[in-house]
Amino acid sequence: MIDTIAYLAPEIPSVSGTFVYQEIIALQQEGLKIVPISVHQPPVLVKDKEVVKLGEITTYLYQYSLFSTLLLSMGLLLKKPQKYMAILLTVLSDISHLGMGKLKAWKLLYQFLYASRVAAVMKANNCQYLHIHFAHVPTQIGMYAAMLTGIPFSFTAHANDLFANQLLLSEKVSRAKTAVTISEYNRQFLIDQGLEAARIEVVRCGIDTAKHSYLPLKSRATPVKIGSLGRLVEKKGMDDLILALSQLAQKGIDFQLEIAGGGGLEGDLKSMAIAEKLESKIKFIGVIPHEQVYEWMKGLDLFVLACKQDAQGDRDGIPVVLMEAMTIGIPVVSTRISGISELIEHESSGFLANPSDPNSLAAMIEQFLQQSDLSAMTQAARQRVVEEFELTTNVRRLRAIFNT
Repeated sequence: MIDTIAYLAPEIPSVSGTFVYQEIIALQQEGLKIVPISVHQPPVLVKDKEVVKLGEITTYLYQYSLFSTLLLSMGLLLKKPQKYMAILLTVLSDISHLGMGKLKAWKLLYQFLYASRVAAVMKANNCQYLHIHFAHVPTQIGMYAAMLTGIPFSFTAHANDLFANQLLLSEKVSRAKTAVTISEYNRQFLIDQGLEAARIEVVRCGIDTAKHSYLPLKSRATPVKIGSLGRLVEKKGMDDLILALSQLAQKGIDFQLEIAGGGGLEGDLKSMAIAEKLESKIKFIGVIPHEQVYEWMKGLDLFVLACKQDAQGDRDGIPVVLMEAMTIGIPVVSTRISGISELIEHESSGFLANPSDPNSLAAMIEQFLQQSDLSAMTQAARQRVVEEFELTTNVRRLRAIFNT
């Protein structure tokens, strides 16, 4: 029975990766020793005491200089030269497979060096297993670390790491004990790449529903209060939401929209709001600390997330923020993209519009406004989250994979 597991992710604990640190904490509560390793140190720290404690025991790889990491790696070479050289040949084969003229290929050599650091941490803590979140850089580092130590590993693939950063997916799946992903949509995506179905499992990114009670629907505010939360990037579809609400405003429908989050498109979105004459109806409230998200949501009549595919092919997986809204009984509108329809059943637990289609999104928001009683829908929405996206249930699914 495995009781000590190394966890590797891009940023631990990250504001944008709450599902990672919540999963780690849940596994700790199950009695496992977790050794957290993070590629980067998060630029914004989560203030929750339990999460702060997690950050204090996390190893941050790229805080170590390349020189000291190279010396560490050379130490492994001297101890087990044949094994080290065999793994280095695998790295060079991977570089050749990607194309010797590509920078992203040669970055594998840099990542291999930092895999030595991961291997040293795992050995020092007597880790029996390595689990990795995100199938891009962390898995590239982690799979080489697993080779150096002989420790089995698995990885969880999410969204950007599949759709926009498809690097060595076949090699990663074949080398891992198990490839995990968050949706049936993602699993089929991997299978369509020619990867072996039997090696790919679905484990949801869950939330702790017990911490937040279902709230009976209150009377709608006048004007109706709509919220959206996410990074202000193309795939979140905030521009589509503004255009959809512009259509409703032209019909004389009154509303107030709060957009929470920050990102590179903030200026463009504010300009769009002005161009659509909605500046008095739309408020950009910036990034909300995760511990304040539920309180903010309680003041909404409707939560909308207009997810779509961006120009690079990236798209969301199943946004946790939708689960959070559904858990406390806030009606939701989102889009039919990626795995979202596995969470929201149209007209049963929420409303689904077509992605990249402001007309469809406007119609779904208007359909919400026309409903006099959404109690059955919001109760069904919470039940869906409890049954399939509950954190404890999915942590136990993951633990079963570790021990198989």
